[in-house]
Amino acid sequence: MTETFRPDGPAGVLEAVVWAVAEETALEVVGGGSKRGLGHPVEAGYRLDLSGLRGIELYEPDELVMTALPGTKLTEIEALLTEQNQQLAFEPPDLGPLLGGAADSATIGGVIACNLSGPRRVKAGAARDHFLGAEAVTGRGDAIAAGGRVVKNVTGYDLCKLLAGSYGTLAAITKLTFKVMPAPRMTRTVLVFGLDDESANAAMTTAQASPEEVSGAAYLPAAMAARIAVDYISDAGASVTALRIEGPEPSVEQRCRSLRDGLGKYGPIEELHGHNSTILWRAVGGAAPLAGQPGRPRRSVWRLSTAPTSGPAVTARITREADAEYFHDWGGGLIWVSLDGPHEALVRAAVAEAGGHATLVAAPEDERRRIAVFEPQTAGLAALTARVKNSFDPKQILNPGRMYAGV
Repeated sequence: MTETFRPDGPAGVLEAVVWAVAEETALEVVGGGSKRGLGHPVEAGYRLDLSGLRGIELYEPDELVMTALPGTKLTEIEALLTEQNQQLAFEPPDLGPLLGGAADSATIGGVIACNLSGPRRVKAGAARDHFLGAEAVTGRGDAIAAGGRVVKNVTGYDLCKLLAGSYGTLAAITKLTFKVMPAPRMTRTVLVFGLDDESANAAMTTAQASPEEVSGAAYLPAAMAARIAVDYISDAGASVTALRIEGPEPSVEQRCRSLRDGLGKYGPIEELHGHNSTILWRAVGGAAPLAGQPGRPRRSVWRLSTAPTSGPAVTARITREADAEYFHDWGGGLIWVSLDGPHEALVRAAVAEAGGHATLVAAPEDERRRIAVFEPQTAGLAALTARVKNSFDPKQILNPGRMYAGV
């Protein structure tokens, strides 16, 4: 039975890690636990639960900055930001349902530790680009601080970029400071119906190359569109290519008109207003169309990153050889694929042909033990990763093996 440490502050985290280092025993670091299904299962006799480190310590709307403890729920942060007409511009996705858990259980610490970003990444950047400062406890049992409260922190190494996406394998984050941004006054989504992969890719490329400042571009084949909880989309009986426009009201109206004019040659067009746009893009970000379907066995879900123009070739290769469902985000640069088994060799071969990488996001635990969850590293990169791990956590105390063997 796993014993759990539940500190209520940074001192308790430091004490737990120092003890683990002295005992040379591993800790599984968790926050809300909504992303425990990401990565390889962690083999550890003890769990370090950071959910007790909760609360917003600083929020300065005029300075566009917030500091929070890692166990703070995203829903709490987003509610406070909404009161000030602000947002997390990197649009953190809610992967809880996809991973077999509950919705709205994600914490800010987990989102940053996994570097999770939603559809607006094409315009606003990744989570790590908004991560300004941190306090943490390394696997050596050292308390460290990195970054600050402004964007231009110019001294020392940018450890925040390193911690974001490290999945808790280098340090247990005890405090985070991040940028917030003004929320758009208006949001509209232009929909183009009935396109195939190639024509949808062309439409998204046209839209993103236009001066209309598209903040989201996704393609949902008909089966995927039918699972979106918006009538215009689910009842269409056709594929949907979605392009989001945000900003001041007159600007959005004009840019949508221009976008509709430019995309009219591709197929029938509709337009979603604010509420339905929010539903659509939350579903896209959280890969909701690929979450478990009633009466069906759980399938493996992969997240593929490639050049946007290569997306149709990647999905064509996979669907020729396996029972697959998929949709495209990030203008075609991100492909979510659901398969009736891991099909690791097929997925990695398809991505390798196009140039890119693949991550197994959701799968039964036995599959996550057997196969490489993250893109296999070259010898040089693996050696560099091992040196970084050794610098922060030489005894492999924190989340050992979650990303790679020994990491």
